[in-house]
Amino acid sequence: MSNFVDRISNFLNTKENATKLTLTAVAASTLTAATLLSYQATRRRMRLRALRDSPLPATVAPVPLNESLIDEQLSQTIAFLGKEGAEKMRNSFVIVVGAGGVGSWAALMLLRAGVKKIRIVDFDQVTLSSLNRHAVATLDDVGTPKVKAIKKHFGRIAPFVEVDSRIDLFTKETADELLSGSPDYIVDAIDNIDTKLDLIKYCYDRQLKVISSMGAGAKADPSRVQIADISETLEDQLARAVRRKLKKMGVEFGIPVVYSAEKPHHVKLLPLEEERVQEADDFAALPDFRSRILPVLGTIPSMFGMAIASFVILKLAEYPDFEPLVIKLRDGLYTRIHRDLLAREANQYNNKNCPLDPRDVGYIYEEMWQGKSVISGPSEKVALTRWVRSEPLSYWNTVCMTKQEAAAHDKLPADVDLKAHYGDAMFDLVNSRFEREKHIRSIWGDIF
Repeated sequence: MSNFVDRISNFLNTKENATKLTLTAVAASTLTAATLLSYQATRRRMRLRALRDSPLPATVAPVPLNESLIDEQLSQTIAFLGKEGAEKMRNSFVIVVGAGGVGSWAALMLLRAGVKKIRIVDFDQVTLSSLNRHAVATLDDVGTPKVKAIKKHFGRIAPFVEVDSRIDLFTKETADELLSGSPDYIVDAIDNIDTKLDLIKYCYDRQLKVISSMGAGAKADPSRVQIADISETLEDQLARAVRRKLKKMGVEFGIPVVYSAEKPHHVKLLPLEEERVQEADDFAALPDFRSRILPVLGTIPSMFGMAIASFVILKLAEYPDFEPLVIKLRDGLYTRIHRDLLAREANQYNNKNCPLDPRDVGYIYEEMWQGKSVISGPSEKVALTRWVRSEPLSYWNTVCMTKQEAAAHDKLPADVDLKAHYGDAMFDLVNSRFEREKHIRSIWGDIF
């Protein structure tokens, strides 16, 4: 080993100049390569930084679309709604107030349906924690206003839809400006109760059509999501609070809402850390806005938003026979109505063989009459009875009335002219429901 080392040492001593030149060349080449690689890496970093720091356009330059291409994009919607209905919907103007988990999904589906103009109002920014439920926001959008992020992404989906984004907070003072332009429908996706009440009352007083979202937080069961009048909601704390406060403001019904009938049983408010409790207002987005929130399963707000969009689209298109079914899982009520119906048939018509069972009663009450008296509307004391007294009970000869109205109806002469007695409007309404049911039975009779 020592001999090998000595030979190497002698070689280097005898070739000293050549070795130095070789090592110098190698070092110079290595330094040059390192410099080039460093320069290239620096240039790449600079280009990436420039791309990240450059402001994104409010809208992406749209690819020119002629009417035939737009029709192709909307072909499924047009086929479903019919050409006339789709045209009514497309020529509409909808305002969405609130661009979070519910509002962003409602706006997205209205856009995909082709609503001509959509105004989106929100003051807040996209956060990391909101990405579990927002319709279009990505990591790149975190820290930017929600409405700007939405407008950017919407331009890539349907550039033929006019998207008006407003970075603003809805208040009584800003209502006239933010809800201007004669909207065909307004979507309330606000999560602050006082602001929500202001919006609903504003719309109610001015006869503006509005649908409101109730609480999606702490809910998880997709089968419990419903659309109902605010007066018919249950198991929703936000809906209960809104209902009670609206009643004090003179609004008892007439406001459709999306809500969940699920009763939360294990999810509670996310608490602030102990050291921050004294400074709770500092952690709220704005004064008087919630600083603690219910945890949200991202799928439920999206279902709320899509339910709202479906409702608005069908209303704008004047879709025939569209009336959301209020499902309250009230088998006990159906049994009571059925028992009363049996007694009425026995006492009034000496009939002890009722052709309708409690399930039939539930269908007639909920599906055909939406749980309301055909004469006076919603009531807690309802009954089913024959429409034409001389004909037997059936799906097309049973109406829903209050108990008092049913008692008076049963005392009418058997040959009474119902059209003359109740008026054209109500007579036509009853007959249209019966005709619709006959049509349904003719199509699905074997299944029924």
